[in-house]
Amino acid sequence: MKKEIPAPIIALMADYLVEFETHTGLDNLFLYADAPGDPPEGNKSQKIQLWLKRINKECNDPLKYLGKIIEQWMEFTVPDQSDSTYLRSETDRQIIEFKLKLESKFTTYGLTYIKGGTVLSSGASAPSLMLADIIRARDMPAIEAEFTRAMSRLHNEPREAVSAACNLLESIFKIYIADEGLCMPAKQDLQSVWKTVRKDLGFDPGLVQDDDLKRILSGIYSVVDGIGAFRTHASSAHGEGRKIYNLKPRHARLAVNSAHTLGLFVMETWNEKKASRGN
Repeated sequence: MKKEIPAPIIALMADYLVEFETHTGLDNLFLYADAPGDPPEGNKSQKIQLWLKRINKECNDPLKYLGKIIEQWMEFTVPDQSDSTYLRSETDRQIIEFKLKLESKFTTYGLTYIKGGTVLSSGASAPSLMLADIIRARDMPAIEAEFTRAMSRLHNEPREAVSAACNLLESIFKIYIADEGLCMPAKQDLQSVWKTVRKDLGFDPGLVQDDDLKRILSGIYSVVDGIGAFRTHASSAHGEGRKIYNLKPRHARLAVNSAHTLGLFVMETWNEKKASRGN
């Protein structure tokens, strides 16, 4: 179901963007976000509101455009309060105020901003939202980049989303191997690095006594194999042969949600392992 930009967020953006941008700056900002159509007529406030309402009406995924429009302000770095120049300018103060108000509105309307200009709604899967929180907390830019790419391409570029879902798992597994000081396998494809990680984390079904959990762990092996094969045969990561996959957003969502569920399980298990060691 399409999630539109809430009217109070549109109003908030109209209040603040008029202070930050000229007419030309607004035109460039919305063009950067690939907003549809020519710049609307009217003053700056009218232009902002009309363009955002047009995005809601004409675009399949309005939140994708919202993320790119607010990216520079959501990622504004708050100066160190010990610095003598802390929030020295009025513009700095306005940006912080705008950012905080946006974050408050996002909470109210079940939205989450992901670094890189991606906005997720509460309609995103719980594992995706939880994984996003862990990625941010652990400061893993390579994983965050693939997470953002997958979520931003789900609707319009499902092949790219599938490729990113597989890359995300590979990145998680390779970072785990490096950080834990394990031996990187000679062949660094998804299945090989997964084999190293699952062994170190104790995900071998043969070591688990509970039959139900053993079935789930066995199923995880199939998920990894399936996602890797899906990237090979249906994603943008490789050229196509005679058989052309008619990849649709629902297929990409299946791959991405599966990858995020597994990625979350690995990250949570890893965190638990580190905590038990006192790291």
